[in-house]
Formats: sequence, structure tokens, C-alpha cells
Amino acid sequence: MPKYNLYGLGNALVDTEYQVSEDLLLTLGAEKGMMTLIDSEQLAVFEEKLRDHAKLKKQSSGGSAANSLIAAASFGSKVFFSCKVANDELGAFYHKDLIESGVATNSDKIRASGTTGRCLVMVTNDAERTMNTFLGITGDLGTHEIDENALRSSKMLYIEGYLASSEKARVAAIYARQFAKKSGIKVALTFSDPAMVTYFREQVSSIVGDGVDLLFCNEQEAMTWTGKKSIKEALSSLSDTAIQWVCTRGRDGVSVFDGTSQFDLPGRDVTPIDTNGAGDIFAGAFLYGLSEGWNFERSASFGVYASSYLITRYGPRLEVNEYTRLLREFKAT
Repeated sequence: MPKYNLYGLGNALVDTEYQVSEDLLLTLGAEKGMMTLIDSEQLAVFEEKLRDHAKLKKQSSGGSAANSLIAAASFGSKVFFSCKVANDELGAFYHKDLIESGVATNSDKIRASGTTGRCLVMVTNDAERTMNTFLGITGDLGTHEIDENALRSSKMLYIEGYLASSEKARVAAIYARQFAKKSGIKVALTFSDPAMVTYFREQVSSIVGDGVDLLFCNEQEAMTWTGKKSIKEALSSLSDTAIQWVCTRGRDGVSVFDGTSQFDLPGRDVTPIDTNGAGDIFAGAFLYGLSEGWNFERSASFGVYASSYLITRYGPRLEVNEYTRLLREFKAT
């Protein structure tokens, strides 16, 4: 019997979130709504400007796959996360946060010298999040970080699209996908960000390979990936990439294909404050549902329920007791 419901592979980043003005985004030259990679010098400039002209809201361990796995674990799934953090203060903070969230990880082992990755998340008054990421040591995530025993003991591999931005990490993602398929383990992929399918399309394609079992994306990613001019056409083309897929659509809810039937679920009427992490917690809640034997409709409904709650507060994560309460409330509906 598999030991883990999910095995995740992704970038380990400490998220530092700021509330910013539109003018500050322009001053920084940040592309709104997108993830942009920055180097250490740019990081220092950004941090100085943000300290002086923005409001710090939250700091937590993050990364696309990590946020989803932490959510799934907090709801009750058994998960393992392969990542790379440095032997520094932020690396220790990241590892401690994973363990306290119930996530097993390869970072229990000796960590290398270097700098743990950072993500500066800037949220404007319209709740849109803009990210500037310094990969640090997570840019060196490779096949060495893959725990084959843990992967072999898992029901599903979950890969984040951000790995396409690093050649070494991309190779690791391809290796993990191939290993999983040979072992009869299902493969799920999230595009993670429109920037990945816009600027790293070839690299993402190499991770997708001949297709995945389950794909997570949003409207913008679906249309960019398929090259279609309407969301209806884009959704029809997603089956060329994945056997099953889920496309989140903001206020319009979510479109789902379970391998046989396509259906839509409405969104929930809430006032968003911060959309950072909405797709991640949706995936975590959805994957938890699947691990419990729920069908796609119930799993997607839980994803909508969880993500609509998250965006009413700052940060990509909830407090531990909030995950438990959300699950209890959802089950009561």
C-alpha cells in the first residue's frame, strides 16, 4: 500500500508579501500579474524600495507545489516534498515550517551552503499579485534531490511549472515524470504561472512530454498554451495535453474534465484582498479530495470553497486551525 498520497517536486522559496501601489510597481519595473526571475543585485534593490515604500504583510515558506502540498497535508493527506534549501537561517525556517505542516521532505538531510530562495510578492489594491523571484539554491534543484523510494511509495507525482525556468530543475522534473510513469504512478502538473507558458513554453513542453494524467491551469495559461482565441476553444484543446484537467476561472469558478465529461462549477461571491496562492490551495484541496475517493465534482467544489476563503486575506497559506475548520464546514454543506 502506498505510503504517500502525493509526492511533490518544486522550488522552495520563502515568500515575503507586501501591499504596494500601482505607482510602486511601475517604479520597480515589475510586470503586473506575472512572475519574473531576478538576480541577487535586483533582489537587494527591490527589498530596499519595498522596505521604504510598501507595507510588509506576511512571510512564510512557499513555492507553488509547496503551497499545494501544505494545504493537502493540513486537510489530512500524506505528502512528501522534494526541494532544495540552503544551510542558512531561511533554510532552517523553511524546513521547520514544512515539518510543522505535516509535510515529509528530503530537506531533513544535510543542506548545502548557499542562499535559500526568496519570492517578493507584491499585492495591489485590486488583489492582483506580482512576483519577483530570486531562486538562490533552489535553482540547483536536480535529480539528486529526488527520493526514489518516497516517489515509488506514492500514488501521484505533482510537478510545478516553475521548474521550467531552471535547466537543472527541468531535467529533474522530466526524470521524475519518467520514473513515475514506469512505476505506474499518476503524474499531475500545474503550469503555476502565465509567465511559464509565455516565456518558457519549450521547456514546459519538455516536462509535459507525451502528456500527463492531470493538468491544473487557469484561463490565461490555458489560452496561451493552446494558442486559442476563446476559452471555450482552449478548454477543448487541453485534452491534447492531459487525460484529465482542471482550469480555474476566477469569479467564473472552474471548468473540469474528468476524462469522460466536462462540466463547470460557479465561483463564490467574495471580496478578494489577495489572490496570491489561490490556485495553489485549490490544487491542494482538489488533490486531497481525490485522495479521499471523492469524484471530480466534489473535489473541485472543495477547491473553490478553499480558494475563495484564502483570497479574502493576505498570504498564500492559512493557519493550521483554518484548514481544519474549512474542511469541517465543507463536509457539513
